[in-house]
Amino acid sequence: MIGRSVREISSSGPWGIVGEAPGEPAALERWGWREAVAFDEDGMRTRLLDLGSPCSVVQASDGRLGIANACAETETSPTTDHVTVLARCRPLLPERLGDPAFRQLFGVRLAYAAGAMANGIASEDLVTALGGAGILSSFGAAGLAPMRLEAVIQRIKASLPNGPFAFNLIHSPNEPALEQRTVELYVRHGITTVEASAFLEVTPHLVRYRAAGLRSGPGGQIEIGNRLIVKLSRREIAEKVLRPAPPALLAALVREGSLTEAQARLAARVPLCDAVTVEADSGGHTDNRPLVCLLPSMLELRDAIQAQERYATPVMVGAAGGIGTPEAALGAFAMGAAYVVTGSINQSCRESGTSATARALLAQATMADVIMAPAADMFEMGVKVQLLKRGTLFPMRAQKLFHLYQQHDGIDDLPPAERQHLERVVFRQSLDSIWEETVRFFEERDPGVLAQAAGNPKRKMALIFRWYLGLSSRWATAGQAGRESDYQIWCGPSIGAFNDWVHGSYLEAPAARSVVDVAHHLMHGAAYLARLHELRLQGIRLPGSLARYRPMPL
Repeated sequence: MIGRSVREISSSGPWGIVGEAPGEPAALERWGWREAVAFDEDGMRTRLLDLGSPCSVVQASDGRLGIANACAETETSPTTDHVTVLARCRPLLPERLGDPAFRQLFGVRLAYAAGAMANGIASEDLVTALGGAGILSSFGAAGLAPMRLEAVIQRIKASLPNGPFAFNLIHSPNEPALEQRTVELYVRHGITTVEASAFLEVTPHLVRYRAAGLRSGPGGQIEIGNRLIVKLSRREIAEKVLRPAPPALLAALVREGSLTEAQARLAARVPLCDAVTVEADSGGHTDNRPLVCLLPSMLELRDAIQAQERYATPVMVGAAGGIGTPEAALGAFAMGAAYVVTGSINQSCRESGTSATARALLAQATMADVIMAPAADMFEMGVKVQLLKRGTLFPMRAQKLFHLYQQHDGIDDLPPAERQHLERVVFRQSLDSIWEETVRFFEERDPGVLAQAAGNPKRKMALIFRWYLGLSSRWATAGQAGRESDYQIWCGPSIGAFNDWVHGSYLEAPAARSVVDVAHHLMHGAAYLARLHELRLQGIRLPGSLARYRPMPL
């Protein structure tokens, strides 16, 4: 090796500057030493961040560690200066993380997606910004009136005629007509990717969306036109969506004319979904389960069902909940996630459909600033959502409403002092006027809900209490002045981890946070950390200052 030029050494094999094997001395020319190997911290970081090039760690004769990848051409006179190659690693671009099948199926650049946040918080601007960068995101359709949703569908399709984008379908056990109308909109407008969330069971509307896009292709292959991603956290639900649609539901949909017999036959041969997003400790609806326990369990279940069903294309399994740093993203990929999904951190970005006030509160949150509180859409069932407790009294007030609902049979059964407190402090208007507003709301949205409340005082009380739970999230998104103490802001502990990570960087200020930048830095940082991990496995311990990825302006 002595006397070989820098250029010769750097091209000896696919790894960059290497000897015949790690640990063998390599000679570098006097000028090549300066250009090829960095011994200073900034230079070492620059070479480590060159993820598209191979990377080698070398040790100089005086014991200093250096890092090199590509080398400039120099003159060829030899020198007695030597370095010893200690380790090497291959190029690893962010695009290589995760399952390439995810990128191919959804036509995206990264195995990364931004999940839906209800009431349009995962906004049109958020979806189009990420879609323009070749990244999948799901519009937060839950809670929106069909007329508004239809207008958004048309605008996003016009902005991203070739995608990628998805729309959310949330389970609505108390308002099945709303779930039905949402599916009808998606089928009618040709929405080919849907992210389903909060489902407690397989519903006819979920099955209809999936089966309506099936057709026979060349050679008897089944072409799947409607792609379905199901976000869940329970094995019993995963067991159902990893299987084909239930025969009874298919038969019922055929009888009512929602599906053809051919579509039903095809649906019996494919899984209900293309991908399962394992939702761990997330914002909104969550079971607060740790990803390190939940993801391996779901992967094992997927593999067991695949061995039984033998699908031509196995269902992919991704990870969501707690993905707020490059370390978290890399951990999910290391455990076998095909892709990662972010949520809470996107809400703090300028493209989200929430208010500047809410974004500022999110940007100040720590990991401990989250709490569980009753959910508006599943209030009577006792279902809870995770949200921000910092700067708001909503969690305590919502929990108080649920306790009153449990203890009393109707509004007229409330103690006078409790009713007066609700009207004066929490609702700020009479319960009778709130009921009148509730009637007008459901007459337009789903009159069946009012029919269920007729003659049922407890049901009526639940709807009045849901008025507060529902509007509190809209007060937050609108930045309603005077209602700051009642803001309901959905988020998980990942927002605190994200804030810690970006502290001192250009992403610290919420006005500077862009969903595209956040996606880039999370994935770029995960690839950078993967490179460091590969070096650690070869016994290399770099300075602690190089062990973290810090976001720099793009």
